[in-house]
This record gives sequence, C-alpha cells and structure tokens, in this order.
Amino acid sequence: MTEPLRLTMNGIHKRFGSTQALAGVELALRPGEVHALVGENGAGKSTLMKILSGAEQPDAGTMSLDQHPYQPSGPLDARRRGVAMIYQELTLAPHLSVEANILLGQEPSRWGFLRRREGHQEVQRALAMLEHPELQVARSVAELSPGAQQLVEIARALLMEVRVLVLDEPTSSLTQEDARRLFGLIRRLRKRGVAIVYISHYLEEIKEIADRFTVLRDGQSVGSGPVAETPVERIIEWMVGRSLQDLFPRVPHTPGEVVLEVRDLVLTGHGMAREGMHLQLRRGEILGIAGMVGAGRTELLRAIFGLDRVVQGEVRVQAFVGGDGWPRQRIEQGLGLVSENRKEEGLALLQTIADNLTYSRLRPYSWFGWLHLGRRQQAVREWLQRLQVRCSGPQQRVGELSGGNQQKVALGRLLHQEAEVLLLDEPTRGVDIGSKAEIYRLMGELAAQGKAILFVSSYLPELLGVCDRLAVMARGRLTAPRATEDWTPEQIIAAATR
Repeated sequence: MTEPLRLTMNGIHKRFGSTQALAGVELALRPGEVHALVGENGAGKSTLMKILSGAEQPDAGTMSLDQHPYQPSGPLDARRRGVAMIYQELTLAPHLSVEANILLGQEPSRWGFLRRREGHQEVQRALAMLEHPELQVARSVAELSPGAQQLVEIARALLMEVRVLVLDEPTSSLTQEDARRLFGLIRRLRKRGVAIVYISHYLEEIKEIADRFTVLRDGQSVGSGPVAETPVERIIEWMVGRSLQDLFPRVPHTPGEVVLEVRDLVLTGHGMAREGMHLQLRRGEILGIAGMVGAGRTELLRAIFGLDRVVQGEVRVQAFVGGDGWPRQRIEQGLGLVSENRKEEGLALLQTIADNLTYSRLRPYSWFGWLHLGRRQQAVREWLQRLQVRCSGPQQRVGELSGGNQQKVALGRLLHQEAEVLLLDEPTRGVDIGSKAEIYRLMGELAAQGKAILFVSSYLPELLGVCDRLAVMARGRLTAPRATEDWTPEQIIAAATR
C-alpha cells in the first residue's frame, strides 16, 4: 500500500506585476523523503518556497498537508502547522544565546510569565535530536561557526515538531566537515519521518542525499523522478532547456610570459604557516587554487590586491615590484579582484548596474569633473550585451538581479577597467548551472585574449575542468602548481588536508 503524501502543491500560480513567477507548478513530498528542488536562478524556486512557508500567497492553486487543506496566513502559522524554512541567509539574532534563539517567538509562558525551566528542557530535547551535545545553550550565536549557526535554526524548527523542512542552499557557506555532519543530520530526520525539501546548485550533493527531485524552469515544473535512476546530464538539460554537451566549455588559449609573480609571501592569521609562498601566473593562463575553507586562499588574493598588509615577501605585477600596494595602485597596474562575498564586498547592491560596472574606471566619461552620462550609458549597454546579462537596463539596481547576472556584472567591472590580471575568488558560488557554464566560457575567452586568471574555488570539478595548472593551499602553505591533468581529486584532497 502506498504511503499517503505528506505535502502536495497543485497548479500553483504567482504573478508579480507583469512577471509570471509561477505558472502551474506541481510538487509532492512523502514522509521521510528528501526531495531536491532544482533549477536556475529565476526559475521560481524561492517564490514556490515562500508560498509554502506562508511568506507569499498564491494567485491560484491548492496545497494540502497530511491530507488536509493547507493555506498558511503567514510564516508563523506555517511553523505552527509543522512547515519550517531554513534560508541561505540565516535569520538569527547573533547577540543572543543559542537557547534564546531557539526559543525566540515560541517561549513557553503562563499568565504572561515565562516558564524558563520548561523552555530550557525543550531546547535540550531539540538539541538531543540533533545529536550535537557540544552545542552550548548559553553561548552567543555570534561566536559559532556557520555550520553550528545552521544547527540552531534547525533546532528551532524541531521545537515545533516540524513535518516539512525546507533547506535553501544549506552547504553554501559550510566547510566539508560541516557539510558531512549536516548530511548525517538530514538522514536522521528522514528516519523520523520528516519530509525535506533540499535546494542546491550542487548536483553532486543532490545525488548523494536526495531521494527524488523536481526541476523548475521559467516558473513551471518541467521534470521529476527518482534521483538514483536519472542521469545528471538529463537533469541539467531540464534545467537549462537545451542539450548541454559540455558543462566546462574549453576555449583554446596559450600561456605566454609571466605577468604576476609572488615571492616568499607569508600570510598573517591564526593557524597560518610561516613558510614563504611562491607563484607565477602567465598571460593567457587560468591557474586554479584549491583548498579547504580557512586555508588562506582568500587571504592570498587580498594580499596580492593590496587589501591586506604583506609582512614578508614581494608581489611583482608586470614591471612593478614591491610588497604592499594599495588597491588603487593595483588597479592602475592592471589587477582586478572579484570578491567571494559579492553581496558585501563585490557589489553595491543598492546602486545601479551602470554604477557598479564603471566604479573602478570613470575617467573615459568625465570632463572637467562632470560625468557624461549618455556616453557611459551607451558603453554599459554594450557590456551588458557582450556579457549576456539579463536585466531591464543599465539603471536597474544590481541587487534585483539573479546571482549569475550579479556575478557577470562583477566580472564586467574588471573587463571595463581593462584589467590584465583577474583575481577570481569563488566566482560561481551560488550561481546556477547555466550561468556557471557561461562564466567558464567567458574565462576561456579572456584567457584566449591574453588575460591572466588566478581562480580560487572549493568546487573540484570546475577547477579540474577549467584550469590549465593547479596549486593547493593548506594552512597558509601553497604547493607548487602543476598541470591540471597531473592531479586527481584524491590527490587534491590529500594535499588540502595535510
């Protein structure tokens, strides 16, 4: 006998003004099932989950929860009925304790008085289900790692006897160890009968943890089925709406002379080795740097770009030799940096696309202190067309774009400033499959034009698929770069964990 469905969403429609966000989406979950929801940025995943969690109301369609009609009036109503959503950007009060965060909004009380002992017992019960006894209830959330903070969010959901748990890009800021522990927790929740919606751009994760999947494209359900029986290539084709023969398009390019050299560089920071690092990057080359979170990869790029002080060693940029250099000097020397944190460091989200794309090089559009807006507008339109950025125009706020299009704007700024050396720190993080392929193609084209690219990533398939040479960092130490084909994933992991 087939087990009754835990959740059904039938014919869900949602429109925002002239934009049709959802057009008849179907989704069904069974108890104790991990169901992957996949699709490109803008496919409708977030809107569908906001409707499920009560943050948005559908224009049409029906939902049921354990065979009963389900139409929450808001997120609190959804949580009370057993539906909880853990967003990619965690919704915690960092200045409060673990216990206060777990109980926030659901503190047990009687006649207006808090029942602290009862609340403490409920928190301990939730943490016991997580099987993470090391999580101290009195500790401030701000002191916890991203992985531990995520556990606090999940514990808050367990307090309300969650029946459907939505995890939105849960591993995007986790170390490999934290991700492994999260997967263990998901498996335990599955055994308890919790239905889990798992949203991720990492198809390898989906193959490992999910039972079934549903693909959204342009606000519609275009494919679904058992994960184990469906090739990854088929899922990708559903996502992008076309055959994707090669996820890592290779554009022929030939490395030339050295344009960036790092000699005997030592990084500052807790746990970093005091060994000097050596690195050479050639014109027309893509050099990848692999390693675990905290290995020092970001610090290396920041030191090269002049954001962090160099205490030992030197950085040679084309003809310039020296240790410290200010970012403005590095830009003038031909360097450009795309930060791993595009929302806080890489882009000014409240400013327009035109502003973000031209901030580091306004000189061509200025005249005696006046900005020639028409000339700048035309140049920006040409860049948007070249980069295939999906937007309403140069004056749209960059924060309104999808993750992939935001990243194209960040890359476009470097191209607009005519950077010869591109320092790219996790440029495809949080970006959908189709946009990743476009970014890989763009990197290949830039290398073919003679640009030199230093590429930091935690995603081994893209490093192996895109780079000419590869080096590995571990605790501030850097291996000697060698040809990508000379590395295996096992060798990279071994070098990164030494």
